Amino acid sequence: MTKIRGTTRRGQVGFGALLGFVIGSAALSWRLEAQAPKPPLIFTGAQSDAGQSLYVEHCASCHGQNLDDGPFAPPLKGIDFRQKWDAPSVEPLFTFTSTKMPSARPGTLGEEAYAQLLAFILHENGARPGTKGLPANPDALKALAAPDWPRYGGGGLAPGVSLPPAPARFNPLDKLQPVTDDMLLHPPHGEWLLWRRTYDAFGFSPLKAINKSNVSDLRVAWTWSLPNGPNEATPIVHDGIMFVHSYGDKVQALDAATGDLLWQYSRRLPSGVQPSVKRSISIYGTRLYVPTSDAHVVALDAKTGRVIWDRIVGDPTLGSRIGLFTGQQLTGGPLVARGKVMMGTTGRLEGGNYVVALDAETGQEAWRFYTIARPTELGGNSWNGLPVEKRNGGSVWIPGSYDPVNNLAIFGTGNTYDTGPLRVPQEGFTNDALYLDTTLALNPDTGKLVWHFQHQTNGQWDLDWAFERQVMQLTVNNVPKSVVVTAGNQMLWDILETATGKYVGSMDVGREWGLQNVVTGIDPKTGAKTVDARLVPGDGEIKTICPHVDGGRDWMPTSYDPSTKMLFIPIVEACMDLVPVAEGERGNLTTGVRWKVRRKPGSDGKYGHLEAVNLETKRTVWVDRSRAPLTSGVLATAGGLVFVGGLDRMFSAHDAATGAELWKIRLNDVPASVPMAYSVNGREYVATVVGPGGSQSRAYSALVPEMESPPDHGAAIWVFALPAKAATVEKR
Repeated sequence: MTKIRGTTRRGQVGFGALLGFVIGSAALSWRLEAQAPKPPLIFTGAQSDAGQSLYVEHCASCHGQNLDDGPFAPPLKGIDFRQKWDAPSVEPLFTFTSTKMPSARPGTLGEEAYAQLLAFILHENGARPGTKGLPANPDALKALAAPDWPRYGGGGLAPGVSLPPAPARFNPLDKLQPVTDDMLLHPPHGEWLLWRRTYDAFGFSPLKAINKSNVSDLRVAWTWSLPNGPNEATPIVHDGIMFVHSYGDKVQALDAATGDLLWQYSRRLPSGVQPSVKRSISIYGTRLYVPTSDAHVVALDAKTGRVIWDRIVGDPTLGSRIGLFTGQQLTGGPLVARGKVMMGTTGRLEGGNYVVALDAETGQEAWRFYTIARPTELGGNSWNGLPVEKRNGGSVWIPGSYDPVNNLAIFGTGNTYDTGPLRVPQEGFTNDALYLDTTLALNPDTGKLVWHFQHQTNGQWDLDWAFERQVMQLTVNNVPKSVVVTAGNQMLWDILETATGKYVGSMDVGREWGLQNVVTGIDPKTGAKTVDARLVPGDGEIKTICPHVDGGRDWMPTSYDPSTKMLFIPIVEACMDLVPVAEGERGNLTTGVRWKVRRKPGSDGKYGHLEAVNLETKRTVWVDRSRAPLTSGVLATAGGLVFVGGLDRMFSAHDAATGAELWKIRLNDVPASVPMAYSVNGREYVATVVGPGGSQSRAYSALVPEMESPPDHGAAIWVFALPAKAATVEKR
């Protein structure tokens, strides 16, 4: 039997740790049914030798040099291991290995490498190599016979031993009821059914048992380790069940009161497709609607996790095939309304991105709206004469909002990284570049554009206007009016009439704090922005721009309390230099610049900035500043509280009226998603997902070098509650 030679690499423990979890704790069983003889399972000695090198690099630090002497994980050879994986084929072992490891970047070794690793493990367990290579395909492995490793007795439950019945456990799936259209319009107070809970994107919880008077007693109710990796997803909760998306395209259903796992869906990604973060999933009827990293939307049975339909809506390899930075992705989340599942795409693509609507029942495509204007359409001549295949951008980063009064699905778009061809206007065209940095109001039944408003023409700085669109009632000229409120990275809020998109007004929060220096004026009638032409990059000079591309404020959403008209904003006080790159380099933008973080002029070293603004008066009510940059969205509640998380791994609660910090706790990793609240059987909970998120978890580390995140990270969900009181908490 082959022995491990050489030493292990230091610090590479994630692969083995997760493999140990899967093998050591997963309760797996297979029903062996009579079937026709299968071809034998064969691997080559060369595959096994290559797998040995992979094992040394990725696994031995946990499982040991000899596969059964590791300090941190169970053995990968021997009777217990073989009994756990005594299946009709090695396909389940291959699938677990190739989709769950390495823990920090699952599925990234390549299928051939996973086949080599499997060959080595088979060899170490007594299977004999042959002359034919082990296939690196799960379907092909499923068609082969089980390995010929020795099958000794022992391990598992001793023969003849009977077990007493397991304690009865309430399963909330047994009482799961369909989510109706009316529930999405008027969600029960204890439910969190959409990304921002309600169609208007307020992100506000009406729960108030956890409040200013008792939040200091808040404590951990339960935690649950999620598949490791970046995580920006907000869970949804319905009928006492929490559904949460995790990195590596996993969806788990958890008992929202206890954290017990009810089911898990795992998607196997095609070779060459990397997992990407998702910010939301949706529920309607008894189905979950889930975007995937290979640009599909999948409908899952909410009771079982079973796939009901699976529809491709994009091509994750497209961008890389045409030499662009990223392929097409679905990183936001679906908006479900009027029987449609509406999903925006992201990425650098020829012709740009789009919003696609699928029939919620069948998955069939109903319509598609391109976020880059076509040459013959409205705005088609706004691209400086570029043909459509040279236009790109218009990513839809987050789920849309829905206004049922006017029947409008409202989405926001980002800008383009390909700014060079738009920098200097060409005769006979404009370089506004519709529909970049635009609010789009679409008819969800037809996909037709009802109105649009471009917040920033020809954005040359990657300062997106792609974030939440909140639909609310505000008093305008002494008249109550339905308006759409939104802001981009610059923290410059625009207010528009919901029915028409007509400009109402603006609020420049960024300039007030020295965090917005690009826009120097706003037309009071049209909302058109005047910019400082000296700050347009591409002339070979360094440009100091405020804010940084990740904020100001970024995709992490605000929260709005309609009873007080208060908007709670997570801000990072940081700017950037747009630095010209060397000749021949592309840079972050095609004007030939790369962004570098810097503190704002006159900074005192505090970068976290939580601000409360009254939207009717447009006045700041309070600000709470901190050393740690803020990394999460905001949750405001009817209990008079505001929750937010930061780069120092602190999760805190503040007085919504004054900003005073009332409670905080340090988490195991950076909270980089959005906190939410729910209730089960009268008991209220506050939850947040942690895990190294997108760039907002990394961009500011140079400003606070003393703040270290765990090197190996640890995605998880943390759930908090007040101490249970027997008189008020019902038995389940």
